[in-house]
Amino acid sequence: MSTQVYTFGGGVKHDDPRAKDKVITGGKGANLAEMAGIGLPVPPGFTITTEQCVQYLAEGGDFSDALRADVAQALTHIEKTVGKSFGDAADPLLVSVRSGARVSMPGMMDTVLNLGLNDETVEGLAGTSGDDRFAWDSYRRFVQMYSDVVLGVEHHLFEEALEIAKEDNGYLNDVEMTADDWRKIVKEYKGIVDAELGRPFPQDVTEQLWGAIRAVFDSWDSDRAKVYRRLNDIPGDWGTAVNVQAMVFGNMGDTSATGVAFTRDPATGEKAYYGEWLVNAQGEDVVAGIRTPQYLTKAARERAGAKPLSMEEAMPAAYGELAAVFELLEKHYTDMQDIEFTVQQGKLWMLQTRSGKRTAKAALKMAVDMVEEGLIDEATAIKRVDPMALDQLLHPTLDPKAPRDILGKGLPASPGAASGAIVFDADTAEKRADMGDAVILVRVETSPEDIHGMHAAKGILTARGGMTSHAAVVARGMGRPCVSGASGLSIDMKARVMKIGKRELKEGDILTLDGASGDIMAGEVPTIEPELAGDFATLMVWADKHRRMKVRTNAETPADCKMARQFGAEGIGLCRTEHMFFDASRISAVRQMILAEDEAGRRTALEKLLPEQRADFAAIFEIMRGLPVTIRLLDPPLHEFLPHADEEFAELSDEIGIGVDTLKRRAGELHEFNPMLGHRGCRLGITFPEIYEMQARAIFEAACDVAKAHGEAIVPEIMIPLVATKKELEILKALVARVAVQVFEEKGSTLEYMVGTMIELPRAALMAGEIAEVGEFFSFGTNDLTQTTLGLSRDDAGKFLPVYVQQGIFARDPFVSLDVDGVGQLVSLAAERGRVTRPDIKLGICGEHGGDPASIAFCEKTGLDYVSASPFRVPIARLAAAQAALA
Repeated sequence: MSTQVYTFGGGVKHDDPRAKDKVITGGKGANLAEMAGIGLPVPPGFTITTEQCVQYLAEGGDFSDALRADVAQALTHIEKTVGKSFGDAADPLLVSVRSGARVSMPGMMDTVLNLGLNDETVEGLAGTSGDDRFAWDSYRRFVQMYSDVVLGVEHHLFEEALEIAKEDNGYLNDVEMTADDWRKIVKEYKGIVDAELGRPFPQDVTEQLWGAIRAVFDSWDSDRAKVYRRLNDIPGDWGTAVNVQAMVFGNMGDTSATGVAFTRDPATGEKAYYGEWLVNAQGEDVVAGIRTPQYLTKAARERAGAKPLSMEEAMPAAYGELAAVFELLEKHYTDMQDIEFTVQQGKLWMLQTRSGKRTAKAALKMAVDMVEEGLIDEATAIKRVDPMALDQLLHPTLDPKAPRDILGKGLPASPGAASGAIVFDADTAEKRADMGDAVILVRVETSPEDIHGMHAAKGILTARGGMTSHAAVVARGMGRPCVSGASGLSIDMKARVMKIGKRELKEGDILTLDGASGDIMAGEVPTIEPELAGDFATLMVWADKHRRMKVRTNAETPADCKMARQFGAEGIGLCRTEHMFFDASRISAVRQMILAEDEAGRRTALEKLLPEQRADFAAIFEIMRGLPVTIRLLDPPLHEFLPHADEEFAELSDEIGIGVDTLKRRAGELHEFNPMLGHRGCRLGITFPEIYEMQARAIFEAACDVAKAHGEAIVPEIMIPLVATKKELEILKALVARVAVQVFEEKGSTLEYMVGTMIELPRAALMAGEIAEVGEFFSFGTNDLTQTTLGLSRDDAGKFLPVYVQQGIFARDPFVSLDVDGVGQLVSLAAERGRVTRPDIKLGICGEHGGDPASIAFCEKTGLDYVSASPFRVPIARLAAAQAALA
């Protein structure tokens, strides 16, 4: 056989490492081969590689003769192993066809079960199983799934037909349907296909197989898969593998079952088996939420007060075997495993294992616990936690003391809490979120098509589904709180209302979810700040031990400084002084300074601002004592501070005694067509030096006062923005030095300070060697450097950037993750040239990219000294910096 199809099970041992390489055979295929190799009960099958998917999509959706021959040969392997033949009317082999990308994408791609059934083989299955009902139930499942996934017939048409049949017979559940009932349903289902497509349901099993393979490959490029990849930064050129495997049946009576399980609790990280199972069911019944699943363990059932027996109680032998497999797999993979299994007439079969999705809280606990258990080392623990997932832990949770108007309860499927306006569909959720509204997505059950709305929502509530339903798994991966399986919830989509208990709420009403308890509440419930102790603190200590780069924060208010220091910031990398100018207590003085006709007028206004600025800097130095503080002098164009409405001009006129007409004329003179590239940054300091003089004086006076009060050194780093030439920096550094001498003479004390610049223009990056002759540090302002390099306005590009990302022009939004190939080259070049001139130059990054793990990895490779991020992203940056150093 070629290296495009790999068999597993039936005693196959692979010497070829490609067979167990997730890049080649996908996560599912690699793990199936691995499990079979270590002797676990895995139904035999084969995997078509991801490379074939990429080739198939590139060549317009066709299969080579060589691949068809290899698949036929691999199918023979399954037939020999199980002793059945594909398409045999007397004793048919049935197979499942599943996707399997190199990383888990739960529910995003397609699956077909029971493939190989037709009007003849269903009779053979009935004969060999001795159960007509089972055979015809399997056939109707296959027709429904294949028609939906492969043929494109709407799923709801089959559901409606089934509901009508149950209603006509007075049945409540599918399990009440008899063999004859299923025969009638199969006939009706095939009639739906014929009516919708104008052709009959395919009876040729080989045609069925290739149709399913084609559908799985095509699903890699489905809308929902593209959205999921975009949200999780998964490249579109990876492709998915296809896994074809002999069917085993969990719906062959009361000695059969199916289930999904985790070796540890994926929500809390507790070392306890966690999962759900269903007697006499197939796997899709569990994950789709069609039936309410039962608890896996006795302890979980008792905690929930549930009556149906757990698997541990109802099938003790199979459960004992499953528990032994849990232990083996976790030790083998040294990670928590997400497992799918089937029990067929008392025999356990393993259908899948993969590293399980988990909440941030669970990821932290598992990482720390596994180090303590000796399963992994600190470095592995650091690399195992997604830095962006920490965001889930850094935001408020519901105040336990706050009153709650509890409407009902569901399953606590994903922890966290959220309040928002009720919406009933994904499109509405996305639209309202785009307008800035917090929304809660309420659905009967979610499907992969809802992925965009789930991402837009603050929380998710479903009427059906269990702890391993689509809603639960995806919400946990996104960090969204989720309450699933709220049995008392009903939704009227036409009226756009939901009923829960005796209460009715309409779309737009405020709802609160507690994903930790499952409580559903009316109105908004107050929150409390998180505690950053325990496992979080332990992992942060390990991260700090292994990282090289420092992590600072972007902050200018006392509250932000305190928060950042609490989160472990090692200084301030960017203090934006313009934010201070907008304060209500000083905006009039700022406007008076801007609108003054001459320098004397500006200085009069600046004298009013000086004590305010000094107090600002003193508060920051006080909080950040012992740590570096980089203060950027005024950057934005002056017109941003001016009034716009007539009443604002009138009010300002009364305050400063200048006529409205004069004020408006002066404002008109300051108007700019493209202010981002206009009279801003160091250009203000050159033309109105008194502004930077006032700021420098405020910085030095505050630093001297705080240093004297505490008897410890304060070392301010003064950053000149938007420098393009060495001469600009020379002029303004000399200005700062003059002010420093004056203040030190007045205070009778001195202190060390640094003057550097923000590299945010391509010319500054290219001339970094010259600029470093004057500048003592560079801070890369990657927001503006991205704008000026790409010629994109960050404020306007949002209208078309999503299209660019969708079409692969940019892999990610360049304002979210650094454009390494373009902007990154300028950063590398400037760092290199700056170090040649000044070997000890301090280099950092202070744009929003300072909190993005991919950008931080680039900074580590470039050898920058620090990154600076917003306060809530400081822990993310600390962990990302450690991962980058370990990489």
